[in-house]
Amino acid sequence: MATTPKLRSLSEIYRYVRRNETPIYAVMPMPFNLLGLDQWVGSFEFINYFDIFEGAHPRCFIPSTAGAPVFKSMEDLANYLISHPDFRAHIAGRKRGKALIVMFDEETEALAAEVGVDIALPPYALRNRLDSKIETTRLGNEAGVASAPNTMGRAKNWEELCALADSASLGRDLVVQTPYGDSGRTTFFVKTEDDWDRYAAKMRGEELKVMRRINHLPGTIEGCATRHGTLVGPVMTDITGFEEITPYKGGWCGNDMAPDILPPGVPDKVREMTRKFGDRLYAEGYKGVFCLDFLLDTDTNEVYLGELNPRISGATAPTNLVTSTYGGCPLFLFHLLEYLDVDWEIDLAAVQARWTDYDNWTQLVLKQTEDKVELITKGPRSGIWKMGTDGVVRFMRPALNVTSIGDESEAFYLRVYGAGDYCYHGADLGVLMTRGRMQSAERQLLDRAKLWNAGIKGQFVTVPPAPAARVAPPEDMTAGKWF
Repeated sequence: MATTPKLRSLSEIYRYVRRNETPIYAVMPMPFNLLGLDQWVGSFEFINYFDIFEGAHPRCFIPSTAGAPVFKSMEDLANYLISHPDFRAHIAGRKRGKALIVMFDEETEALAAEVGVDIALPPYALRNRLDSKIETTRLGNEAGVASAPNTMGRAKNWEELCALADSASLGRDLVVQTPYGDSGRTTFFVKTEDDWDRYAAKMRGEELKVMRRINHLPGTIEGCATRHGTLVGPVMTDITGFEEITPYKGGWCGNDMAPDILPPGVPDKVREMTRKFGDRLYAEGYKGVFCLDFLLDTDTNEVYLGELNPRISGATAPTNLVTSTYGGCPLFLFHLLEYLDVDWEIDLAAVQARWTDYDNWTQLVLKQTEDKVELITKGPRSGIWKMGTDGVVRFMRPALNVTSIGDESEAFYLRVYGAGDYCYHGADLGVLMTRGRMQSAERQLLDRAKLWNAGIKGQFVTVPPAPAARVAPPEDMTAGKWF
């Protein structure tokens, strides 16, 4: 490879990334997914749309948003940032850099090539193929990673769906998924013909994954597929579907990173599943971070493959937090090593062992649950907030990272929308990260979670838009999900 000697220890890796001179641009709506990575990596910069730190972050560049269109997807927003004259002027004269983007498409790839930036992620065509729940199931089967009992096929009506289910002895209590899209809006619980009729328009004509419904605990884990094997991060349980936080039944609204929430032996099963799947992804040409959703059958303690998110994801931030806080090395550094011009080889088992013992942390993604569109006149600031013994939430101090919190009474809040923005049904308002847990072992939302959710949302002051105002919230509500 290049002139840099092969890196053979963590100390050498630290030194290399700290002294990195290749510009690395995190082109994202906001810095949440890779927050804190700038403290590890030289020449690293956030290129964001939302100025959530109000100019206070030394490594955030915010192009002008005057005249910005209404974005219908994260891809649209990435294309807007990459093609923005301010961004192009900002990087003019620099050496060729790398871009890190959550969601992108072929247009993004063309725009990046045009401005002289290489996207440091697997190509769109590969990511798009792997993003299909059908393809994920196939790859899992090849890797020896089982899904919940299922079959795949198409159905035009209730009778054809029943025939599909009968072919695999799945019964009539079914979970049906379409290939693409956020699971909260592309997963359907079908038990009767009335259920079919309710969702038929979204299922008919699609290739379907039809599963037996099981009693389960959903979870998430991030891995990183590398030339020397797959590394995996902390095992997380999902916080999903609570109506106080998200309007979507089954929709993701956070994670608990609690080693003791799963039965003994289950975390090891999840890690082994992720390693096997990551090695299969690498053989497919995929390298770098990915996120796997898993299902724990609470009746048998069997672990099943859920979904693949072939990208930087909402699990990336807590993964880097835990692996750097307790293991001294964020998992994402190994993603960068796969895309920088350097050779490396260290004892991955020793690195992996550093990441298995950690305390409880949690994140909540706060969405607007009310079905209304209003103008925000005042909103909560990014930084450290504290909950008093009276349950009241108050702003304490500005901060750029979650590691600035003290104890479980404090939380780091990263806002998305603020004064002058419009909020709408399903929009991400912000994300909250703190120590401790937000749900019980029985998957009930704890009182502290309800208080934090209500306390932060209570800081928003909104008014109906002026009659002449043009307010067009995205029809495709994936645009309400910014990380």
